[in-house]
Amino acid sequence: MENTKLDTYKLLSFDKITSTQDFAHDLIARGTATNKTVIMALAQSAGRGRYRRTWVSHHGNLYVSFIYKLDERDPRLSYAVAVAIAETLISFGMNPQIKWPNDVLIDGKKISGVLIEYSQNFVIVGIGINVKTCPTVKEYRTTKIHKYKPDVDIKEVLNVLMKKIDKWRGANFSVVRERWMDLAAGLNKTIQYHGKPAELMGLNEDGALVLREGTRYILTYGDEISI
Repeated sequence: MENTKLDTYKLLSFDKITSTQDFAHDLIARGTATNKTVIMALAQSAGRGRYRRTWVSHHGNLYVSFIYKLDERDPRLSYAVAVAIAETLISFGMNPQIKWPNDVLIDGKKISGVLIEYSQNFVIVGIGINVKTCPTVKEYRTTKIHKYKPDVDIKEVLNVLMKKIDKWRGANFSVVRERWMDLAAGLNKTIQYHGKPAELMGLNEDGALVLREGTRYILTYGDEISI
């Protein structure tokens, strides 16, 4: 394990651990977590995504969990994180899109995902970005940074990502919302919601996804859609 300080972040770096999220939870449980601690691994043996789905975590990609102190939970945080990831990829000359709620795609293929969890008075923001390899997953197609920019280094990605997260976490939600919709996949198009077609209209001021089925509008915070 490497322990360094980087741009006001405390970075704990591993070659391989079970899960950066679980390590973050353990730090909090032991009372040793501090604001802006980052746990990074080059591989995970038990990585997980939303709904405890397995996150395939081979060597060569960025697996990272950010620990932040918080006063209250804010479901809109996920949009700031997704925009930060997309902006990170843009800085390397790529053209990402964000799939509700916070998957990031390149050419319609998943390159990054986010898992946000809470513990005590902390939030843990888990991010996986395919840098050198991309897993074969039955449910969706995947891609990696090195397909587009083969010279990009994992630590370079992390450095940019930290700056972008700081920027977008501190931005007014109206600005985040506007940028999220600029980057949204399927905006103003027909998607599938609970197996039925609906038009994706965007986000409202509270962070709900707005869908339209005929003349009926639907607000959802956590349900998944298919594009």
